[in-house]
Amino acid sequence: MALIAKAQEGSYQIAVLKYNGGGDWYANLETSLPNLIEFLNDKVEMNVWKEQAIVEASSSELFDYPFIHMTGHGNVVFSEEEADNLRTYLEGGGFLHIDDNYGMDPFIRQQLKKLFPNEPLVEIPFDHPIYHQKYDFNNGPPKIHEHDGNAPQGLGIMLNGRLAVFYTYESDLGDGWEDAEIHQDSEATREKAFQMGANIISYAFSGE
Repeated sequence: MALIAKAQEGSYQIAVLKYNGGGDWYANLETSLPNLIEFLNDKVEMNVWKEQAIVEASSSELFDYPFIHMTGHGNVVFSEEEADNLRTYLEGGGFLHIDDNYGMDPFIRQQLKKLFPNEPLVEIPFDHPIYHQKYDFNNGPPKIHEHDGNAPQGLGIMLNGRLAVFYTYESDLGDGWEDAEIHQDSEATREKAFQMGANIISYAFSGE
């Protein structure tokens, strides 16, 4: 199945993945991606539709979106049907960004093994293009929230040489994209979150 980008008010629309298992897939839903989209259109001169979509893992509508964002704090479960659909989407050129909002890590790692049992989740080297789009991140993802105090990591799954799944762990970019008053992050911290988000989406759209 070919991946077709949905165009409406802009060239692309991006979507949030709705998943099962009890985790809060809707975390940060009201302001996080909308603020990032505003940054993309204003600061990076992209042409992204202002409204985010919500798509279920089993839906054929998944293939309408070149970029899928996934976040939450808890459990994630993909059925066999959902795993098959996500796998087909990713193998066909789709891109999944997973942002651990603190607590989903052990669950999403298990489900990624279900998706790609023979493709390891590896740390993405700092010279990868995803860290060097409009903005340079020479040490990987920025640290937005403390969580367990570990260094942030950018992990990924490569398919035929292409980064198809990018997992930001111990970073929490999505919280940095929310309205300033929600987490009281500094403007400098939020700017880093937006810049890294812009890099991720720029890479997803271009593949290079």
